[in-house]
This record gives sequence, structure tokens and C-alpha cells, in this order.
Amino acid sequence: MMTVPGADGCDQLVDDGGDATILIHKGKEFEDKYAKDGSLPDPASTTNAEFKCILQLLKDSIPLDKTKYSRMALRCKGVSEETTTGVLRLRAMAAKNELLFPAINVNDCVTKSKFDNVYGCRHSLPDSIMRATDVMIGGKRALVCGYGDVGKGCAFALRGAGARVLITEIDPINALQACMEGFQVVTMEDCVHEIDIFTSATGNFKIITLEHMKKMKNNAIVCNIGHFDNEIDMEDLEQFPGMTVENIKPQVDRFVFPKGNGVIVLASGRLVNLGCATGHPSFVMSCSFTNQVLAQLDLLKNWRETKAYKNDVYLLPKHLDEKVALLHLPALRAHLTTLSQEQADYIGVKVNGPFKNDTYRY
Repeated sequence: MMTVPGADGCDQLVDDGGDATILIHKGKEFEDKYAKDGSLPDPASTTNAEFKCILQLLKDSIPLDKTKYSRMALRCKGVSEETTTGVLRLRAMAAKNELLFPAINVNDCVTKSKFDNVYGCRHSLPDSIMRATDVMIGGKRALVCGYGDVGKGCAFALRGAGARVLITEIDPINALQACMEGFQVVTMEDCVHEIDIFTSATGNFKIITLEHMKKMKNNAIVCNIGHFDNEIDMEDLEQFPGMTVENIKPQVDRFVFPKGNGVIVLASGRLVNLGCATGHPSFVMSCSFTNQVLAQLDLLKNWRETKAYKNDVYLLPKHLDEKVALLHLPALRAHLTTLSQEQADYIGVKVNGPFKNDTYRY
């Protein structure tokens, strides 16, 4: 896994969800343990299916090459991370002084989080639901779990398609935003029995549980556009005694409880826009990937020239965020107004930007 012919590993990583970064870090951690006491990772020690795969991979790998991931960690000079979940993992490692190389948080670049997360999901969520089910969204009651950037895009898309949209939130600021946009903020328990379409968009786990699904109306649609499939409690759903599964079409399954009522789960709880459609449109992804390219170039400059980054998590500078937007404007036939020097001086910016300070919230 991640073997580079003729080298100990890659110079830099582009990661999505933190999986490659975690593999390197856990690989080095368990190689150190193996060198100390001969112990190997135990896949049975976790119930998380994805982490179980990592532990099994390392259990098989370490006896064959006892320092593979240690050499890989030494070789790697930085990572740029695409997702909210991946950034949370990086920050957790940095807080414990466990991060082995610098990291750039691409997810929170404005031209990523406010574009890919909002506008990408606004396009791809209804696309995936309609491709998978052919259901009429108009008139349905839809619940969006989470009103962050992803949840905002989902909520506006479903409302635009005619659904009556409700929101669950833990954050009072996000909840207030939802209210001010005209959405009703509820708890899952308040409305689980009357919702037609459930969408999890949180980045957390155990958002839609087995107990919730037991209470849902017959043939309620359940999908996830947050990150990992554990936003929906698929493990307990699949293992429920007496459960039968009717495969309606690829990536569309009806889970039927012993009493005869069922829920329609899309993409097995994984990202619905990838499992049931073709993801986000290329234009909005171009914004994200331009950030990734600039982040990789920034890491390269740090490695070879500036040496400014410690093993911590960084954002791209504001002028690069603005550059990403500037590069995409011609495709939309947008024409920017140019400040005069006098106007720029008046508000304390340069004529060519950056136009906002780092604390500005778009």
C-alpha cells in the first residue's frame, strides 16, 4: 500500500479524509511498538470497519518490512487535506504533538468550503436522490442533519426542489442561521416519524441510529453526504435480527424490519453523491483542486526554501485564496471592478488585494 518504486515513499501527500496520513502515522506507531516488544496491531480491537482494514494491513505489512512506514514518514515533507473530517484528524494529532510533517488545511480555504461544500452539494444531493429513486422531491418532508456548509447546500437544494425542509443542529449559531433562512430547527426525535427523506451532513457519527430507523415511516429514504458511512448506523441496521434486504437497483437497498416496514438506504450509507451519481460538477471541483495545487506548491517551497512550517496545520494565505477565485471568473464571464489607489488607501488594502483580513467571514 502506497509503495513508490525505487523510493521510500512520496515527497508530499494530497489526502482526502486523512486516510493516507493516518496510515503513515499508525504505521510508524506500530512499527515502533513491534521493534520494542514484538507486538502487532489487533484488527479485532476496533469495531470501526475502516480502521479495522488499516490495522489488518499493518499486521500483514510489518513482519515483511519492519520500517516501511517509518521511512515513509521521514520522506514525506507535508500533506494538503481536502475534507472537514481529515482536517479534524490533523488538528487532533497536532494538538497531541503527534503530527509528523506540516499540513495545509485546504478544506477551510474560502474557495473550497464555501464553494465545493455549499454549491457542489447543492447540485449533487438532489441529483443523486433523483437518479437513485426517481421520487418526486416536491411536497416531501426532508430532514437535513447539520447546517454547516454542506448542510446549507443540501437544505437550499431540497427547498428549491419543493420539499418542506427541517434541520437538526447542535451549534446555536448554525441553528439561528437556519431559522433566519426560514427553516424549522428540530430534534430527530421530534420528527422522525413524519420525514420522507433523511440526509446526514455532519461529519460526525451515529447521527441516524437504528432506533431512529425503526421509527421511520415505511419507505423513508435515508442517505449520507457528510463523510464516513457511520453517520448512519449501518452496522446495527445490517445485523438487526430478522432483517431482510431487498436490492432495488445498484446502490439502492430496502431494509425490511420483521414487522414489514422498511427504509430505503442509498449507497449503503456512504457518500450518496458518489454512490448514486457522479459527484460534484467539474467546475466547482476545479476550485478545490486549484487550492490543492497551490497548497502542494506552498509545501514544496517550504521544504526547499523557507523552512517556515512546523509540524502543524496551516491555512493557505488569503492572496492565494483570492487567486483561485480570480482564475475561475473568466469562465463565468464575470468582470471585476478595479479600485483606484485612493479608494484602496481609504479602506486600507492594496489595489490588487488581498481585499479582506483573515478574520473576515464570507
